[in-house]
Amino acid sequence: MPSAVRTPLFAVAAALVLVGCQRGPSEAQRLERLELRLQQLEQRLNAPGAPGSRDQGDKAPAGPVKSLTFRMGSADDRLRIYWADGSSSDLPCTKEQGTWACG
Repeated sequence: MPSAVRTPLFAVAAALVLVGCQRGPSEAQRLERLELRLQQLEQRLNAPGAPGSRDQGDKAPAGPVKSLTFRMGSADDRLRIYWADGSSSDLPCTKEQGTWACG
């Protein structure tokens, strides 16, 4: 076989051997993918309205009210509701025509 044909065949054979010897993703790449997946799951869990998240948006939890606090004369006038399950809800308050309105 002429050397002009052997050289390209040898190069192709060597490339096939190298490609065949390569394994899947490295340990570092797999770890990076796992970390990315974990971050995505944490973002989903912490999103407003997600099951199990502390912030349920405008929805009040089902169950009895444990206590109420009313804050006035400050930068964040509000009515805070403490629920029996340990969560709380804040209702912003404003004073209109001498009467406080919250909600």
